[in-house]
Amino acid sequence: MKLATAALLVAPVAAFNMDMTFSVGKKKAPVKAAPKKAAPAKAAPKKSSGGKTLSKRGQAFKDGSPSLALPWTNAPSTLDGSFLGDYGFDPLGFSTAPVGPWFKGLSERNGFPGDLTWYREAELTHGRIAQLAVVGFIAPGLFGTLPGNEWTGVDAYSYTNPLEAFGKVPALGLFQIFLFMAFLEIRRLRIIQEEGSNYVAGNSRIGQGGYNPFGLNYSPEEYEEKRLQELKHCRLAMVGIFGLWAQANASGESVVDQLRAGLSTPDYVAKAGYFLPEGI
Repeated sequence: MKLATAALLVAPVAAFNMDMTFSVGKKKAPVKAAPKKAAPAKAAPKKSSGGKTLSKRGQAFKDGSPSLALPWTNAPSTLDGSFLGDYGFDPLGFSTAPVGPWFKGLSERNGFPGDLTWYREAELTHGRIAQLAVVGFIAPGLFGTLPGNEWTGVDAYSYTNPLEAFGKVPALGLFQIFLFMAFLEIRRLRIIQEEGSNYVAGNSRIGQGGYNPFGLNYSPEEYEEKRLQELKHCRLAMVGIFGLWAQANASGESVVDQLRAGLSTPDYVAKAGYFLPEGI
């Protein structure tokens, strides 16, 4: 019994010693620490041929390609032709300093390079207003004006020169226009916030994909073509309304009155006859 008991006591100790021997004898090679990666070196700002450091705007123009709109100069690299209606027209370099919605905080308000959504939003918004303004400049001379009354004045709406008419409209009439504009603007901002990062510039939810009273149903290719047509009309209207305003301001007459006078037969022709040769 004593031997058996001693054997039971010695066996675990021997096994423990053997385990310790093998574990100590087979020393594991120390694991080498992975070499630390060096921090990426910051790219040195590029310099011009004169040795001066180029700004972001200068570098964008240097890396750009010839402009289709202004062939004698380069378009900045931020305009690569992939954006709808992009013809490389950016002589002041606005696209090199993109901006974001002012109501989304400082981080998104500054925008980031390559994102021109907010510029396109502003272009379409101003262009659509300009199209309405062109109609407003021309329509009263062609189709007449609204009737007045004793409260507003009989002739309050009878002026065909828009610049003159603006000063004759009652204050409450201008206030109604302001409230309607405010409603449209608040609605536009809500759409932008609801759509978030999926927002497409100029999406007013009117027409195909939104409120569609005319049942428009274009194919993707046709839809892109219609978007480009709208963009071109917006740009033309913005240039046109400036010309209409400048001419109305200089002449004091509406564009229709000026065209009508140019196309009518002067009084002296009725008296002296048409003295130019036939065909002229």
